[in-house]
Amino acid sequence: MRTERPPSREDGEGGPAARPAPAWARPLMVSVTALAAMAVLTLATITQSPSARAGSDAKPAGATTGGAGSPPAPTATSKSAAPRASSSATPPTESPATSSTSPPTPTATATRSAATAVRRAIDALPADGDLAVAVTDLDDDADSSAAYDTSDDDGNTYDTASIVKVDILAALLLQAQHAGTRLTANERALAAVMIEQSDNDAATALWDAIGRAAGLDAANRTLGLDHTSPGSGELWGLTQTTPADQLTLLRAVFVASGSPLSSASRAYVAGLMGAVTATQTWGVSAADSDDAGYALKNGWLQRTQTGLWDVNSIGQVVHDGHRMLIAVLSSGQGSERDGIDLVERAASAAADAFRSP
Repeated sequence: MRTERPPSREDGEGGPAARPAPAWARPLMVSVTALAAMAVLTLATITQSPSARAGSDAKPAGATTGGAGSPPAPTATSKSAAPRASSSATPPTESPATSSTSPPTPTATATRSAATAVRRAIDALPADGDLAVAVTDLDDDADSSAAYDTSDDDGNTYDTASIVKVDILAALLLQAQHAGTRLTANERALAAVMIEQSDNDAATALWDAIGRAAGLDAANRTLGLDHTSPGSGELWGLTQTTPADQLTLLRAVFVASGSPLSSASRAYVAGLMGAVTATQTWGVSAADSDDAGYALKNGWLQRTQTGLWDVNSIGQVVHDGHRMLIAVLSSGQGSERDGIDLVERAASAAADAFRSP
């Protein structure tokens, strides 16, 4: 707004003295003065009008001005125009409630801590070949798990050897549940020696009964084993799997929530795994610190091309008062004994690390 400049004296500071105005001119002067005052008031009103506040230097609607008549901040449903952006404006600060980099929850932090502890514990073990472990604590409210594979291959899988026999039995039970039938006496007899004594002939008979690879694959889709590939033909022992998938299988057996297996089926499998013959109770049982009983299934296989061993163990143990599921898989072991020793050390180390990260 241009400020009106007071009129200058025509004659300057040293000009002649002002003379009184004639009487006829006085009403005219009053009228001119009144008009000037009205013009000033009109200009001030225009300056404060809404259209003037819409300029580029106007404050955003709702900005605090300190005056009693300041407009209220617009609500979420306000249809007022957004304030024009200014090149010197400070970017809005994201509130903690909506920040994409909000601090991790205690559960997420604990999970990362346990996973790191397990990785370090397994890396510290002297071992030949590859070794992979997965572990979870069933009595931990966080319901977290940790898995680690020493292999450089992110998609590495392991021969199941005889631990696939638990998967075969689960497939047989799922098929019976779907058909609304029970296992026959012969199937139950075969299942018992397959799990308790790791009998291969019994495994082959039940492998055929479930439809071999196609039957196991269908069951694994139901069980949630997403990274397990059945062996071809009668080579059930060359089924490929990961520790995480074996943990999923163990959950289906030992955890009621979310399991596609009925309570009777789960109790049946767990009972057989808890009755394994004494000569085959090595493996994850090394992590059972409370003598509260464990249930497991082991697998061991010597590869003919290399002469090296695959040695695996999966099951439930009680460690430091907590029920834990552990799966340990290994390949490229120099001997069966070396593989068994490694699996047992890995199971104990993983349980200790997971419980005390």
